[in-house]
Amino acid sequence: MPSALKSLVLEIKNWPFFRKLDHCISRAVGLRWAPSLEVKKDIKPCDAHNGKKDKAFEWETISDDGQFFLSGGKPKPGWHMLEVVMEHDQPQAALRVYFNKGAGCQERNSIFLPLKKGKMTKRLCYIPFGVKQVRLDPMETVGRFSIKELRFVWLLPSFAYSRLTLRLHNLHAAYKDRSEEDIIRLVKKEAREGGRNWRKIAVSHYEETFMHCAPSRHYRYWLEHVEPMRDVTHDQVISNLGRIPKKSKYQISILMPTYNTPVEWLDAAIGSVVAQRYPFWQLCIADDGSSDENTLSALARWSECDDRIDVVYRKENKGTAVANNSALDIAKGDFVAWLGHDDELAPNALYHVIETLSRYPDGELLYSDEDKIDGQSQRFDPFFKPRWNPDLLLAQNYIAHLSVLRTNRLRSIGGFRQGFEGGHNHDVLLRFTRDLPESRILHIPFILYHWRSVKETVNPGENKAPDAGVLAVGDHVSRVAPEAKVVAGPVSKTYRVMWPISSPEPMVSLLVPTRDSIEILRPCVNAILDKTQYQNFEILILDNQSQCQETLSYMRELERRDERVRVLRWDYPFNYSAINNFGERHARGDIIGLVNNDIEPINGSWLREMVSHASRPDVGCVGAKLYYPNDTIQHAGVILGLGGVAGHSHKFYARHHPGYFHRLHLVQNLSAVTAACLLIRKSLFELVGGLNEKELAVAFNDVDLCLKVREAGYRNVWTPHAELYHHESVSRGADDSPKKHARFKREIAYMRRAWGPQLDSDPAYNPNLTLAYEDFSLR
Repeated sequence: MPSALKSLVLEIKNWPFFRKLDHCISRAVGLRWAPSLEVKKDIKPCDAHNGKKDKAFEWETISDDGQFFLSGGKPKPGWHMLEVVMEHDQPQAALRVYFNKGAGCQERNSIFLPLKKGKMTKRLCYIPFGVKQVRLDPMETVGRFSIKELRFVWLLPSFAYSRLTLRLHNLHAAYKDRSEEDIIRLVKKEAREGGRNWRKIAVSHYEETFMHCAPSRHYRYWLEHVEPMRDVTHDQVISNLGRIPKKSKYQISILMPTYNTPVEWLDAAIGSVVAQRYPFWQLCIADDGSSDENTLSALARWSECDDRIDVVYRKENKGTAVANNSALDIAKGDFVAWLGHDDELAPNALYHVIETLSRYPDGELLYSDEDKIDGQSQRFDPFFKPRWNPDLLLAQNYIAHLSVLRTNRLRSIGGFRQGFEGGHNHDVLLRFTRDLPESRILHIPFILYHWRSVKETVNPGENKAPDAGVLAVGDHVSRVAPEAKVVAGPVSKTYRVMWPISSPEPMVSLLVPTRDSIEILRPCVNAILDKTQYQNFEILILDNQSQCQETLSYMRELERRDERVRVLRWDYPFNYSAINNFGERHARGDIIGLVNNDIEPINGSWLREMVSHASRPDVGCVGAKLYYPNDTIQHAGVILGLGGVAGHSHKFYARHHPGYFHRLHLVQNLSAVTAACLLIRKSLFELVGGLNEKELAVAFNDVDLCLKVREAGYRNVWTPHAELYHHESVSRGADDSPKKHARFKREIAYMRRAWGPQLDSDPAYNPNLTLAYEDFSLR
């Protein structure tokens, strides 16, 4: 078939009418299989609670391996659409279906489906020939659930391929935004090169688009398939080290305090240092008065077998901070790192440090990503960190492990301080980075440290202060803002800094563009006026050609009733950037607030919280935590590169969900925040030229503003302590016309031209994390 005709056929097949017709034919000729549930293992009917039958849920899993057999016939071989409606009591749930061909239930003959709570969830599946039994595992956790609907709908292959390629087009990193024809061509090419069936390859790629919803399974897949491709081999390490100048081959001293450490874990920790592919290291062990002869014998054995291992035996038990200082006293290296007595280093850990220093010789602090290991050294729970993020470091010690610090600077600040046990590493990092240029703080985006997640050995000399982190953060911020207060965060080892506001309080001008839509403008403005505890503000309603008499009457009434409200007319076509720039020129405040007309404050302290950050001299734009009306996250900061340009962090997460390593609870620096609720000093807004009226009339103008502010040397901040509802673009409507689509494409093209490299490398994110979803899952 000629290529032009082939393209036309593909285009016609994608018309909505033909897609619907194809689906109808599939349902007509096919066969729907709606099986019955037959309990096989660890599932029982829901018991009564508090004397009442639980009407919401029918079943209960009593382990994480509950199983049903699906009875009442067998599905027809071929392509099917699995359709499920399931209620459950878990934050998230996923089911797995196994197709047993006679050799038992095997992972390779199964499908995985993350579930939408209370809504129909669908996915394609290919059921092979010869299936003798089908098993359903409804959840991977203990919990309660009801399956409202469950069926398999047989599909014509043409419809199945269209749906499969559409999902790859939308969600798979390797095929995103490619045409159906192009996707099939690439998959078949991969099949030819690997000598495999192209359909099986397509299905495996389709399966990958669901994997991000199962973090533990996703990480196992990542360890098997992605990490080996990213890291360097032993031979490559040798070759690369040969090209690094001798002056860059620094010695690294590793500090390890020990106390009655179980020998198997101590051996694993020391063994991971000995196994380093970079040979110029010193292991400085300070034993803090161990009484366990096995521990002491192991230390003697290791120090005798490698002259790079030095051990200091402390007579008095004084705790980790003092022991670390004893280890630091004997350190000979240009840099020091610390290693827990039961943790492990990755084989290439020190190599990556040296390789990074060869490229950035002025580096003073280097840190890597990390994960956890259990008692059997199985890896789990990876923590992929952002680059230098000073506000996040005040909120939690996100740097943690592996940390590598220049020895001279560490000694100059006095090393580790007694009295901060439990937060001593956090304290060191805060003092070490004080006044340190950002260019000398380097993040290495590889997992180089494995933190053993087991009950730790109790050191009687530790006397951990319950608020050691509060003390460390408080000491740090008191030097720049003596009136600031530090309180413990919502979970252990997280903190909140409550920054002071100058007296008199700065005036804030809240700019609210609108056009008609009284039904959303009224609750927005009324809520701001009624709920906001911070008093020194004005509201400038920027009226963009409203025609509704009720809206116009409401605006007139507001101006008469409340002297804090002014209405300014903007009699031009809609241009979000131009409207707000116009409002800024008429604003009386020292601080500008960009506020959508569909915003409603939840907590009265929202504006005070945002002003406290916007008043900090090194801070630029400040963003808030915004929810949809159903209490799911609409905005928790903007991540560059998501969806091509930028997207919202943690979108659709539940309101109280902690987020990725508690980031939904913590103040942090982000590259951008949404202008739906954004504060910035007026002088800084003018310094960077305000919003871009010419190229960014509607979309991405807030991202562009934030990037201009960052480029000018200021940090943008997102705070979870300013909470508001956001009905998101209700008044403006959807971008669904050809004209709007064309405008949106132009704005995307401009952002790629203006900020392309930065959009591909967000310092507040991590290159190992996805750009296809908003959930911090793995790339």
